Amino acid sequence: MKKVIQTAVVCRKTDAAAVKADVLAVGVFEKEPLGSLLRRLDGLLKGAVSEVQNLKDFKGKAQTTALLYTGGRIGAARLLLVGMGKKKKANLDTFRKTAAAAASVSVDLKVSSLALAVEPDEFGTAASVEELGRALAEGVYFGAYRYSEYRSEDPAEPQPTQLRVVLADTDERRLRQLERGVRVGSILGKAQTYTRTIANRPGNVLTPSALATEAQKLARSSRSLRCTVWDEKKLAAQKMGGILAVGKGSANPPRLIVLRYNPPGRVSSSKPPLALIGKAITFDSGGVSLKPSEGLQDMKFDKSGGAAVLGVMSAAAALKPRRVIYGIIPAAENMPSGTSYRPGDIVTTYSGKTVEIHSTDAEGRMILCDALAYAVRLGCSPVVDVATLTGACVVALGTQRAGLMGNDEKVLEALRKASEQTGEQVWPMPCDEEYVEAVRSRIADLKNVGGKWGGACTAAAFLSEFVGKARWAHLDIAGTGVWGAGEKEGPGSIGFGVRLLSWFVMNWNG
Repeated sequence: MKKVIQTAVVCRKTDAAAVKADVLAVGVFEKEPLGSLLRRLDGLLKGAVSEVQNLKDFKGKAQTTALLYTGGRIGAARLLLVGMGKKKKANLDTFRKTAAAAASVSVDLKVSSLALAVEPDEFGTAASVEELGRALAEGVYFGAYRYSEYRSEDPAEPQPTQLRVVLADTDERRLRQLERGVRVGSILGKAQTYTRTIANRPGNVLTPSALATEAQKLARSSRSLRCTVWDEKKLAAQKMGGILAVGKGSANPPRLIVLRYNPPGRVSSSKPPLALIGKAITFDSGGVSLKPSEGLQDMKFDKSGGAAVLGVMSAAAALKPRRVIYGIIPAAENMPSGTSYRPGDIVTTYSGKTVEIHSTDAEGRMILCDALAYAVRLGCSPVVDVATLTGACVVALGTQRAGLMGNDEKVLEALRKASEQTGEQVWPMPCDEEYVEAVRSRIADLKNVGGKWGGACTAAAFLSEFVGKARWAHLDIAGTGVWGAGEKEGPGSIGFGVRLLSWFVMNWNG
């Protein structure tokens, strides 16, 4: 399999006009006069930048671009103007998306080097210089990503294998701040790239056991990570009935993957471990409650929550938060066969609670409920699960925001703050007692479907029954995990949740 494009971001004390690169990218706000850097570049390029503006082909609208060839008048062979939208609306995500657009164009041009320059008077528009460096690095990794593991390469059109990106600045103090941000942003960018690749791999390659192997490989790469995998025999011995039920119909048996991050040095015993739980249905046919054929090829993405947890754990190993973190991934393939679980079955879960099955296509909550109960038994709090759980959430929120639900306002507020910092947007939704009533069964403790209305809320309410008194939050990423976030060309998985949850675990102090 081919590797994804290898990206690296460095900071260099240099004049943007002099830096040697295939492309120099500079952001341009909509309906704003040229900043000092662009005025200087315009002079060196004999008014070429002004001409682009005067022709009104490029107006600086967000993520639009204009490419100028420099003719050797500056260090870079090309000058790329990247629209940043309205200046008064600028935030960290503006700069993140600007860097992503620059990297994406560079990859499309099949070049190997890119210089990014931020106008000196733009520092402080969105946040601190350090935060800006983080956002720019995250954006570069996001925009440079292409998934081509299984594409044959055209010898006449070789694809780039690497992209080296320089953040150019002449101010020593700003440069040091940028470097600190770039370090963190590069870690998160690499983690998100890793997550996207795992999520993009097809179901015949990324089975539950293959995902477990990937987790074990990740654990071997860091002294701070440990990985335990429960196979179908261990799952049966531990009475993980939810995971086993979902996996019964497949020739590829289920797995429970447990990653543990151990911080360096002594850790306060007063701080309970934090748990991240990611749904990993490696392929979701719907089981006996078979899905329609349209769009079925995208059901390999039903492992996006689990892939995100892998990415966060890889980032944690590099960022070294001061708390024990569990990454728990229940993994199964939901297939129809003579051994599949059926509507009408009653399943006894790890917690001891029984569930009446109304739809085998409501399988995500069946594997999550076992993992949640296990996290609680480990003493974890808070517990945050992330899952492509319901089509209802997509109907409610579209592709721009993930649904956010839970039982603890402090945890929910921390996740909202993480959303603001990382550009991975969330929106609060309820899962109160009235929604729990919708999933009560007359013949078991619960049923796995709550009826026609409020499906995202009733699904979360179902999960809430397995967390006991632990602090808990639920992220429904069904709309944002794939083909989302306003991408012009769908890259498959966007790795949603990696930046958000990494920021959360690094800053949680409850």
